[in-house]
Amino acid sequence: MKPKNSNPLSHKFLLLGVFFAFVVLFVLRSSFTSSDDVPSSPVPAQVGGALDSGKATVKCSPRCNKIPAPLAQALIHYTTSTVVPQQTRKEISVTARVLKKKSPCNFLVFGLGQDSLMWSSLNYGGRTVFVEEDESWIQQVKRMFPMLESYHVMYDSKVIEADNLMEVGKGPECTAVSDPRYSMCQLALKGLPAEVYETKWDLIMVDAPTGYHDEAPGRMTAIYTAGMMARNRKDGETDVFVHDINRPVEDNFSKAFLCEGYLKKEEGRLRHFTIPSHRDDIDKPFCPM
Repeated sequence: MKPKNSNPLSHKFLLLGVFFAFVVLFVLRSSFTSSDDVPSSPVPAQVGGALDSGKATVKCSPRCNKIPAPLAQALIHYTTSTVVPQQTRKEISVTARVLKKKSPCNFLVFGLGQDSLMWSSLNYGGRTVFVEEDESWIQQVKRMFPMLESYHVMYDSKVIEADNLMEVGKGPECTAVSDPRYSMCQLALKGLPAEVYETKWDLIMVDAPTGYHDEAPGRMTAIYTAGMMARNRKDGETDVFVHDINRPVEDNFSKAFLCEGYLKKEEGRLRHFTIPSHRDDIDKPFCPM
């Protein structure tokens, strides 16, 4: 989730395209909404072959189709920034399509990075929450984008423990559906803010914590907890995305705990799963057959 320079021009075109499309849709929706509230402006009368502009008064609604401030800030930031998100154009497009359908919604993101303002803006009007392992990085991002909602989370796992945690995850205490904070499973994250557990998330993105060396926390617990949050919601389904599936932990843990039977799409290093609620069906298997 932290900065990474790769093909900045391509990413800039992608981000600008996504935001301009979003803005156009917002303006069109505002136009249709305001058309019932604002009386039609009088058409200038034509006198002697010329328009009598003195009789024409064009009035504009207070909602005069202005770009919302958060979207304007995002456009300016990504137009002028030389640092680009780590996900590719095609990878970003997978999540953007789901957001287009579901936003405004509740979107939980494991990781805080250069793409955070983009995700928050694409979910304009909804709630986008970021959980991040690096407290100093949170403060740095908050200085740039104080409107982003982010929380510090501590992980007590390590990538080197992944094989052992995979075996632990097969036990009955880990396959039983429950609120992660009360779970007996070693994979369940219990130190998140209360509102994270109590919110019904429509989308969850796992793009953190750090997982590229043996002593890093790894994403084992984040992936497991995302899947359990989806299963434990009262009703409906949750779209869960996992990035960096080219690495063993993200590959194996997403298949095991988000389930290949729930896999909807794989694009580059990104996997998209759609996980239904399990609470109303105690006989539903952890993974579909």
